[in-house]
Amino acid sequence: MVAAILILPICASAQTDIAKLERDARKALTSGPFSVTSKATTPPSGDKHDYMSQAPYFWPDPNRPNGLPYIRRDGERNPEIDKIDNHRVKDQMEAAVETLALAYHFKHDEVYAKKAAQLLRTFFLDPQTRMNPNLEFAQGIPGINTGRGIGLIETRGLTKVTDAIGLLKGSTAWSSTDQKGMEEWFEKFLQWMLESKHGRDEAAARNNHGTFYDVQVVSFALFLGKKDLAKSVLKAVKQKRIAVQIEPDGQQPLELERTRAWSYSVGNLDGLMQLARLGETLGVDLWNYETADGRSIRKALAFLVPFALGDKKWPYQQLGEWPPQMLFPLIRRASAHYKLLYKVPATSADDRSNLILRR
Repeated sequence: MVAAILILPICASAQTDIAKLERDARKALTSGPFSVTSKATTPPSGDKHDYMSQAPYFWPDPNRPNGLPYIRRDGERNPEIDKIDNHRVKDQMEAAVETLALAYHFKHDEVYAKKAAQLLRTFFLDPQTRMNPNLEFAQGIPGINTGRGIGLIETRGLTKVTDAIGLLKGSTAWSSTDQKGMEEWFEKFLQWMLESKHGRDEAAARNNHGTFYDVQVVSFALFLGKKDLAKSVLKAVKQKRIAVQIEPDGQQPLELERTRAWSYSVGNLDGLMQLARLGETLGVDLWNYETADGRSIRKALAFLVPFALGDKKWPYQQLGEWPPQMLFPLIRRASAHYKLLYKVPATSADDRSNLILRR
């Protein structure tokens, strides 16, 4: 099933976006193959099929000869992380598969489905190149650990994969064997998320990490037909996420304390909106939920809008670029549920929200 996107009907304004999508899909035809086994470093397990990455905000300690243990510099990405390519390779696979699946959906050209299927088989199913369904060694910190629950933030893009599989339904390139293989992979990965120490740690996270843990659990549960699990997680979002993360005035303190406060505030709200969209499929209304003291998704959006539109200056820390445009897709998404009077710039052909609504 298509768990996390809503395909919009084609209209005149969407034709330009479809043309851009098709150009991107033609480029994606030459992409890959992508595999976690391509990394030069071997995980502690000795198995290159295990996903591996290094914590991005940790750096060598200048006061120690060997730099160990690494110390945290929030918001500052250590270029060392690029030596292990699994995160980048996974992101590239997700982007290519989503593009190809969307192009197949709109153009009905089997060449796009065939390539998407090839990329999926290589990354998830082929015994020589497949990823093991766990994140035991994600975001390890040199000198401290070999992996953390926080590493689960890196697989939030796998929801694009389950969406893409839904779009490939009916293609001659996507077989029942492929479908069964992917369902088995996500069944094992979801079980690992729910039962492993890393998974439990991430489930308990109070900030954006907890939000995107929920997004993944709900998306994968829906992909596997586990509606009861998905619904229970969505119901818990009201008190476990919204009531904890959002103040009555709309601030998100756990994101505002970060060195990239704008990016994290918008990012967490994006995750909450994805959960709200998922909730629509199961009758759980998160869009309009509000605690007794006024905490809600709508309040979080209203707090951020004046800064994005230039009516107020952002008073919190934001290392690097301060991108107001990050909020625009969220405003458009929310407009279907709230009576909003905000005017935001028109979308570009690079913004696929003209073609899909991501939940």
